Amino acid sequence: MSIAKVTEVISASTVGIEDAVKQGVARASKTLDNITGVWVSDIKCTVNGDAITEWRCTLKLTFVLKD
Repeated sequence: MSIAKVTEVISASTVGIEDAVKQGVARASKTLDNITGVWVSDIKCTVNGDAITEWRCTLKLTFVLKD
């Protein structure tokens, strides 16, 4: 039987949403083992003038706990 846990992180990117998610998962996987899924629960943007300068994503990461 497996037990999973969910943790929440916020990641950012100047490139776009997909990049922010990839960076968040890559960074979280440095300290969390067995990540099995990610849910983007919120997206926010920083705007300067009429341009989006940064994308911020709130991620809920699911990982399986070790026995």
